[in-house]
Amino acid sequence: MVNQVGRRSERRAVPAFYGRLFGYDEWANRATLVSLRAGPASERARKLMAHVAATESLWYDRLVRRPQRHPVWPDFTLDQSEALANDMAAAWREYLAAMTPAALGEETPYSNTKGERWVNSVADVLTHVIMHSAYHRGQIAAEVRAQGGEPAYTDFIEAVRRGYVGEK
Repeated sequence: MVNQVGRRSERRAVPAFYGRLFGYDEWANRATLVSLRAGPASERARKLMAHVAATESLWYDRLVRRPQRHPVWPDFTLDQSEALANDMAAAWREYLAAMTPAALGEETPYSNTKGERWVNSVADVLTHVIMHSAYHRGQIAAEVRAQGGEPAYTDFIEAVRRGYVGEK
């Protein structure tokens, strides 16, 4: 019995790690949107936030092997970006809840926006989504500060300290 419990726990450990990362991502996207609404928000910052939401959707679409629903650089309002970010947070939670460690190693084929064919592991795609969004949130923070605003403090450790990211 102990071995079965141990194996069950082991099966969930790696997907749970990604669950934490996507929990952080959800919190950071929301905090970033709050800072953009507090203003003043530049047009570039708005476009970057739309890009973050749309590319999370694009990578999800690739993982579940369905057609891309949004352009990479959509002309979304903040409300539209928020709605898509919220939808994606729920979709990622559902996707990760069904994840197994073996699934993380599976390869997923796709064509990028240039039409080039690629194959990457699910784990690499999930890691990319988190890092890509964090990169662009950093650009948004710089834009907010350049406009005289107060950018969101979206460091991962801040999310952990404040209890926005659950334990492993």
